[in-house]
Amino acid sequence: MGLPLGRDPESIRQRVLAMEHLLERSFIVPGINRPVGLDALVGLIPVAGDVIGAILGSYIIWEARNLGMSKWQLGRMAGNLAIDTALGAVPLAGDLFDFLFRANTRNVRIIKRHLDKHHPVIEQ
Repeated sequence: MGLPLGRDPESIRQRVLAMEHLLERSFIVPGINRPVGLDALVGLIPVAGDVIGAILGSYIIWEARNLGMSKWQLGRMAGNLAIDTALGAVPLAGDLFDFLFRANTRNVRIIKRHLDKHHPVIEQ
């Protein structure tokens, strides 16, 4: 069973949550028991890794746009991703920043607040 392909808010919610999990929390670092994701791992590859992370993170913003979120919200999300990409490109310190800042988690939080307000999940 895969992710829903619909354009309805609940399908979008499930997809952005899955992408955020993949990018930010898909692995546990042994010894420190801290989750990391694909964003932090590809960020270890100089320059190209940060570009790949930005492309993957922009999917979450694209889905937010499909929800009809405001330009202000989309701008905040783009800013989070831009900060993550720019500072993540700094060797070594950028990798630590990627590990701590988690722009995709911040962006999903913005989407969840929008969805909870405009498209609340109705329990059956």
